[in-house]
Amino acid sequence: MDDNVLNEMKNIIDRYSLCDGIHATKIEGLHFYKMSSLNVRLPVIYRPSIYVVVQGSKQVSLNKEVFQYTHSKYLVVSVDLPLIGEVTNANKDKPYLCIQIDIDMQIMAKLVAELNLKAKDTYKTGKGIFVGNMDEVLGEPILRLMKLLDTPKDIPYLSAIYFLEIYYRLLNTPHGYSIIQTFLHGSNMYRVAKVIEIMKLDIAKPRSVDELATMINMSTSNFYNQFKKVTGLSPLQYLKQLRLTEARQMMISKNTNATKAAYMVGYESPSQFSREYTRLFGAPPKRDLKAYRK
Repeated sequence: MDDNVLNEMKNIIDRYSLCDGIHATKIEGLHFYKMSSLNVRLPVIYRPSIYVVVQGSKQVSLNKEVFQYTHSKYLVVSVDLPLIGEVTNANKDKPYLCIQIDIDMQIMAKLVAELNLKAKDTYKTGKGIFVGNMDEVLGEPILRLMKLLDTPKDIPYLSAIYFLEIYYRLLNTPHGYSIIQTFLHGSNMYRVAKVIEIMKLDIAKPRSVDELATMINMSTSNFYNQFKKVTGLSPLQYLKQLRLTEARQMMISKNTNATKAAYMVGYESPSQFSREYTRLFGAPPKRDLKAYRK
């Protein structure tokens, strides 16, 4: 990507990120990250988004597969995925700076339909994550979107146009077929994405693989295999990580106690919740939260 575009992006993130952390902006669906040091590896549910690193580097792990991205690359997550993220290059002089652009599922699906896009193979299932090379074609509309923060009066009229252009450019990258599959009605990836949406809508409800497969008219064995290809996990492993990660977010952001959080995400036994939480996060809830808040 052109150095001038990259430098403008850095300057905008600096101006609107006064401290470390994730920063929402006045543009819904646009967020900035700033980290001045390396961070702890912890499981997080990544929502469908485009992540563009403009300084520093990061890696995320899906099961045992590692995806690395730096300022010359971007990461796309097309379905909700439980990933372990780790900033691998950052310091006070050159902090890690990243742009997150949410993917609006309805707008993307409508765009795929309007353009009459077809995947190379509807029944070939890929992962719901990939790393691509950043160039000016994709970088320039992202920069134009970011610049709207300096002219707030333009946001209601122009932000939707720039989001649409970003989605369009993304669909036309070498990895566009993977995005198309996710939003192409009837494809395996589309059906897996629908199941993930069902899980999220009622996270506490008990589920079986047979039940989930029936919902999308797939055989149990085929559904199990397709789901694992997309997410790196079996359906029930995925649901467990989803529940535990959401419970952790409740305890961090809403100060919910561990027992209440366990029941809210579908656990009947607080002791089982504590055991599985410890296996995933490396410490029981109370100790984990104490360490997080230091």
